[in-house]
Amino acid sequence: MRTRKRVTRSEAVRIAAIVAALVLLAACDRVTPVDRTGSPGVGMPSAGALAHARVTRVVDGDTIHVDLDGVDTTIRLIGMDTPEKEGPYTHEECFGREASAYTERALAGRDIQLEFDVEPTDRYDRTLAYVWLDGELFDERIVADGYAVVATFPPNVKYVDRFLSAERAARDGGLGLWGSCPAG
Repeated sequence: MRTRKRVTRSEAVRIAAIVAALVLLAACDRVTPVDRTGSPGVGMPSAGALAHARVTRVVDGDTIHVDLDGVDTTIRLIGMDTPEKEGPYTHEECFGREASAYTERALAGRDIQLEFDVEPTDRYDRTLAYVWLDGELFDERIVADGYAVVATFPPNVKYVDRFLSAERAARDGGLGLWGSCPAG
């Protein structure tokens, strides 16, 4: 019969410290550093913080790339969702090309302001932000013109009432996708 070795107090403390360190390392892997001005590498943006950026590329109707203090940053617009255009991982949805072209016309090469909400990134590691263009909330405008639908993911819900009102007006007026795509 084998006898069990008793774990000493100092060994138990060492094991607990190793476990705690591993838990902390695992948690750190889930955080994308971005400072309050939007520069990668320092801290997380606070809700309501604004950063100036220049749009360098439009991926589709709700995703853009910006130059943020010299760093190419992927931005997913908050509070709305546009239909997908044909891509390597997506099939084209009704009004997807039109939504992408709308965002391209409005934002490509433009200087914008990014406003951050509570959650700084999504599960694809894209920076989440509202886009302000010439003092107007672009996320709301694209919904109001019928190129996007409201899609909120708590806790990022700062402008949800504005977006819902804009969507209702676009739907009632048959604007954009509301007049061009089958329901459902």
